[in-house]
Amino acid sequence: MNKYLKISNTVVFALCLSFGACQPDDQKSPLGFDLTKPGKFTMPKELLEISGICFYKGNPDTVYAIQDEDGVIYRLFGDFKNAVENKFGKKGDYEDVALVKETIYVLKSNGSIFSFARTAAGNRIIGIVKEWKGLIPEGEYEGMYGDDTGDKLYILCKNCKDDKKKVSIFIIDIKDQLVMHSRISIEEKNIREITKKLQGDFRPSALSQDALTGDWFIISGVNRLLVVTNGNWKTKGVFHLNGKIFNQPEGIAFDKDGHLYISNEGDKSEYGNILKFIRRK
Repeated sequence: MNKYLKISNTVVFALCLSFGACQPDDQKSPLGFDLTKPGKFTMPKELLEISGICFYKGNPDTVYAIQDEDGVIYRLFGDFKNAVENKFGKKGDYEDVALVKETIYVLKSNGSIFSFARTAAGNRIIGIVKEWKGLIPEGEYEGMYGDDTGDKLYILCKNCKDDKKKVSIFIIDIKDQLVMHSRISIEEKNIREITKKLQGDFRPSALSQDALTGDWFIISGVNRLLVVTNGNWKTKGVFHLNGKIFNQPEGIAFDKDGHLYISNEGDKSEYGNILKFIRRK
């Protein structure tokens, strides 16, 4: 009897790996990382409300960041203690930043996208800035990821009218113009199948793809949650983020070595920060 039970458990485990929906609810960190032991970079005061972050070709020596009040992009070098500011737009609710080839893209909460040359970020005030409106439906947007190899932007909706118990991701082709490619969804029920601790609707803040595995990492500041899906957007892990470590997670990125970075807004008692999680072999 034990022999057959052992075989049965092995088969079930194999099916879990295949379909990617068997992550235990009490698991603390995704495979390869320890979310309880970050390296911490404290942000300068102007990035108290740091939002999105990204790297240029995955190089960790410089991070590009925005905060959600001013139309300014920040470049942080070395230990990220000092920021160089470059103004690209008026005051507004800016949520995420992405780099594709030599172009920087900034996402506004209403779905508008601003673009300008990376080299222009060397100027105090950026001259030529394009604004792309109406590419995606009306809604509240916070997350954007730039695919440098596929020339695509992935726009994550935090709260869209047509999204009932699901989250939409809009894929934009980068050509001479930005063009809508497709729309895909993550079903909220697949998250709830893994965790019973999700309170209210899932409201994601940012996303990034792990180039080493193809998995997608999606964070939610509201739910204080990290959701990991496979390359086909099938949920495979859900991780609750400790509020003592993650004050308000708003941005996420990987460097070229596969290390994970999550930015957190500050508050009256704490500066904004970027947390680095070393990839374990």
